Amino acid sequence: MVDTNSNGQASIKLPPLTGGPCRKRLGLISVIASFGGLLFGYDTGVINGALRPMAAELGLEAFTEGVVTSSLVFAAAIGALACGRISDAWGRRKTIILLAILFFVGTLFVTLTPNFAILIVGRVLLGFAVGGASTVVPVFLAELAPFEIRGSLSGRNEVAIVIGQLSAFIVNAILGNVLGHLDGVWRIMFAVCAIPAICLFFGMLRMPESPRWLIEKGHNEEALKVLKMVRPEDRAEAEFAEISQTALEEKKDNQIGLKAVLSNKWLIRILLVGIGLGVAQQFTGINSIMYYGQIVLIESGFEEGAALIANIAPGVIAVIGGLIALTYMDRFDRRKTFIIGYSLTTICHLLIGISSMVLEEGNPLRPWIILFLVVAFVGSMQTFLNVATWVYLSEVFPLHMRGLGTGVSIFFLWIANGFLSLYFPTLVEATGITGTFFLFAGIGVLALIFIITSVPETRGRTLEALEEDVTTGAIYTAHKKVK
Repeated sequence: MVDTNSNGQASIKLPPLTGGPCRKRLGLISVIASFGGLLFGYDTGVINGALRPMAAELGLEAFTEGVVTSSLVFAAAIGALACGRISDAWGRRKTIILLAILFFVGTLFVTLTPNFAILIVGRVLLGFAVGGASTVVPVFLAELAPFEIRGSLSGRNEVAIVIGQLSAFIVNAILGNVLGHLDGVWRIMFAVCAIPAICLFFGMLRMPESPRWLIEKGHNEEALKVLKMVRPEDRAEAEFAEISQTALEEKKDNQIGLKAVLSNKWLIRILLVGIGLGVAQQFTGINSIMYYGQIVLIESGFEEGAALIANIAPGVIAVIGGLIALTYMDRFDRRKTFIIGYSLTTICHLLIGISSMVLEEGNPLRPWIILFLVVAFVGSMQTFLNVATWVYLSEVFPLHMRGLGTGVSIFFLWIANGFLSLYFPTLVEATGITGTFFLFAGIGVLALIFIITSVPETRGRTLEALEEDVTTGAIYTAHKKVK
């Protein structure tokens, strides 16, 4: 097979991808690394059911509830930015091991906290780990994956995230309804997080480093050895030659890190595309549902205990949507997936706003219709947007700026998430469900315009072929030709 860039330049031939033990090893690596996504999901989802009993025990008010929730999110922004650079310098594998330790320590702080201040320290530690995992794990998987299955392999991390969130919702519902009379029930909800942190730590100790990172750092023998673990031998040698050639050209042209980005208008442009995708994803309001779903359902008309149980439904549909996304991620273009996703989520936002306006409070149909529409929104989001966004951010940046570019994009993603999580309760209080979801719908229209006019296609190309086209701007020319 010959892969060419958009300038028509031929790259090194890659033998076809085949099955066998190497594919099984690659699958095992993806499962272990995706414990980072599972922790990401659990730690962001557990607050959904733990917040109310936590607030009762620690005396939190509306604003301090927002601080507890958003402290993790803002710390995640710093973690995403910092860990992208750390992984570029220190390695993807070592950085993930460090994150596993932070997940465990942060869990101890939150679980054993005597007061609000220590709770915030624990949430910040967990946030740093969550942000780091959101940057490094997708990059690690993308750099290990053959381009033919990069979407489905990298997308496993996003499925692990929603499985983590669903696990949190289920644990919350069980503990909240069985042990809800205990003051410290929320501590047990958080303590469960220690288990996957331990699994991630010990699992990653036995995993290999990213071969692309090893080549960039000059560890060629080790890189080839890793490639032969996860590829047939002829394919491993061909990929090694292609990656080595690209890394050599980068060094020859001094295309390294931040300096290279700022001196190339096309790299600046692709960085802005990454930032825009991250912010657009968050301004759908998806994590407002994942963090405050119980509050939204109570506002819709459910009683507190029923809302806690009903809140499992969005978690279930998120996992189903993620699994569906994995089946087509390597067959459908990223741009088409984004366009379908933002169209569906915007329609759901409009319908939620209209339903909450037309159906008066006290109407027995109101909570169930809004729950159905919330589930439809989460399903659309997970099937067409969440997996695709994380995969896109992990593959679009050149090797020399992959950690930096992914980290900066996800930094802004988390900042957008943080402001929404901080002010969402206030927004609902001020404008109700109607105004809140009409606002999300308006942002969805802007996101569609952005996708159609500015986001280039990345599916079906090796990371090295993409790198050439991104660096020269040819990726935008190819996009225009396709249109």
